[in-house]
Amino acid sequence: MPSNVPLPVDLVHAMPDPALVVDAQGMVTLANEQAVEVLESDPVGRHLSASLRVPAVLDAVNEAAMGEGGANVDYDVRVPVPRSFRAHVSCLGHGKGVLITLRDLTREQQIERMRADFVANASHELRTPLAALSGFLETIQGAAKNDPKAQEKFLGLMKSQAERMRRLIDDLLSLSRIEMNEHVKPSGEVDLTQVAAHVRDVLSGMARDFGCEITVDSDGPFAVPGTRDELVQVIQNLTENALKYGSSGKLVEIIVRKNGEWAEVSVRDHGPGIAEQHIPRLTERFYRVNVQDSRSRGGTGLGLAIVKHIVNRHRGRLVITSEIGRGSTFTMRLPLAE
Repeated sequence: MPSNVPLPVDLVHAMPDPALVVDAQGMVTLANEQAVEVLESDPVGRHLSASLRVPAVLDAVNEAAMGEGGANVDYDVRVPVPRSFRAHVSCLGHGKGVLITLRDLTREQQIERMRADFVANASHELRTPLAALSGFLETIQGAAKNDPKAQEKFLGLMKSQAERMRRLIDDLLSLSRIEMNEHVKPSGEVDLTQVAAHVRDVLSGMARDFGCEITVDSDGPFAVPGTRDELVQVIQNLTENALKYGSSGKLVEIIVRKNGEWAEVSVRDHGPGIAEQHIPRLTERFYRVNVQDSRSRGGTGLGLAIVKHIVNRHRGRLVITSEIGRGSTFTMRLPLAE
């Protein structure tokens, strides 16, 4: 480490936020571990612009290097996942360089956005089952007041509507939790072949009810950086969808393969397929190819949105292909563990 760094090295490394020291020429002389993690490379010894390509921040650093005070600059990054930061730039003294600290604003912005989204989505999607429950209660208290058979029928319908609301709230909460942590890269390691076999076993009863078979075909094991519960949720959501909407093909295949530096898990059905115009919108919240059919099968319209955000958090990709009359394939592509 250079001996002429104008700020105590231990102090920079003790900072809880990402911090860098830049000299008068814009070269990074010091960076703590948090800065290396955020920038996804060690910037020390390189010009700041090689690691932080934000013109407004670079301009603020140039001004601070000339002793023109400090500045706060908010900026966004789009890859590998969307994140928001505030850079605080301050001069360490004439000719002594500039201190840059980065504050991650992603979580608090997501919390605010999710709060608004949750209220809007919940109020819209819960309105229908609540209206149905209200109508059934009025019927039981009125026209069916003395009709036990009718009461039993309407109580059954009320139970199904209450169950629909429970599923919707569970999925909304799950989606909110995943979105809140989407910018945080997973640190564990998961074998996708084992996860696929686990999902097959868990959904074997559901498959029998649909008169369908689930198979797992893998050349594994294939380890990827990830959170096991979330990857189970991805493959389970995709397989449940295949059973609900493609079980007429009598077979759902979970295929695990290596493709270069990537591991791929494909869930393939042999059902009716999905029209091409719907495919780009399938991962949108509450988007359904057939609203009535989805609701009758217990769908909330959030399953694929959850899948998309989990895959994003794992720095992967979701690829959807389908052909009318020949079925659909949903492929999750994740980087292999080093």
